[in-house]
Amino acid sequence: MQGKFFWYDVMTTDTKAAAKFYGDVVGWTVQAVPSPGPEYSTFNLGARGIAGLMPLPDDYAKMGGRPAWMGYILVDDVDAMAASIQAEGGKLHKGPITVPGIIRFAVVSDPQGAGFMIAAPLVNDAPLAPGLPGTIGWHEFYAGDWEAAFAFYEKLFGWTKAETMDMGPMGKYQLFKTGGEYPAGGMMNKPPAIPVPHWSFYFNVDFIDAAGARVTAGGGKILNGPMGVPGPMWTLNCMDPHGAAFSLVAPKR
Repeated sequence: MQGKFFWYDVMTTDTKAAAKFYGDVVGWTVQAVPSPGPEYSTFNLGARGIAGLMPLPDDYAKMGGRPAWMGYILVDDVDAMAASIQAEGGKLHKGPITVPGIIRFAVVSDPQGAGFMIAAPLVNDAPLAPGLPGTIGWHEFYAGDWEAAFAFYEKLFGWTKAETMDMGPMGKYQLFKTGGEYPAGGMMNKPPAIPVPHWSFYFNVDFIDAAGARVTAGGGKILNGPMGVPGPMWTLNCMDPHGAAFSLVAPKR
């Protein structure tokens, strides 16, 4: 269904070390993808691909880009959506590109500068059970103006508002749906400590404290948490050893 997040990539300066780190923290295995192009591997849960692993592109690094996670949003027509994103004030950075037999995608950013991918996979997998450890459990947007951001994603991808949570001095936290029965993520205005608007992704784990211990043992950092959130669930905001931010979510401490 158009508008859903369905794939994720981490761009990093050391793919071998990142493979071990996320394998230890989240429980993924890593599989190299044969390609005449740039190096690319997948993080797998059993036999199923969950996300991708790739070196930081040279052109991105030369512009000051740092290791980061990027999400892919499913679209019916990549070329048409790329044009619509530009018409609504976003930017097209690369593509559209076709990887034969696998995917057609483009690298874009929204009007506030947050990067993401739009893609039409050429092979469709059945969805995995929500909350399954090793899958992606939540999508969070730190915006310069969350209301303007929501209007952009609503118009282009058909997202709808769910519950709005009052976080006091931190402002509103707007849950959103991407076509399913339950919210897929939330938006809020970024605090001053976060330099630019960006997407953040939460990986499902069994126990938050044990996962946090694996983060620090592997050379990563805990930036915030554990914090209890409605569900009830527990979350951690983290950074991997190479500087890519990510988060973890679990039903138990």
